[in-house]
Amino acid sequence: MNKISAGTIARTIILALALINQILTAAGKPIINISDDNINMLISSGFTVITAIIAWWKNNSFTKKAIDADKYKKSLK
Repeated sequence: MNKISAGTIARTIILALALINQILTAAGKPIINISDDNINMLISSGFTVITAIIAWWKNNSFTKKAIDADKYKKSLK
């Protein structure tokens, strides 16, 4: 049996929430009240979080020993 990825499940749930909210908004009863300020804050926070995760995940070598070790590792490939 093929396993469904967590990303697929998350995207499906978000899409379902967006569609439900859109239908309810059209009916005059939004469940997720989103203003322009909320969107700006969400996008700004999203960029900050993504940048922080990428910076944390990457191998950031600052010392001479770490830089030399990175060069050695690349030479092994």
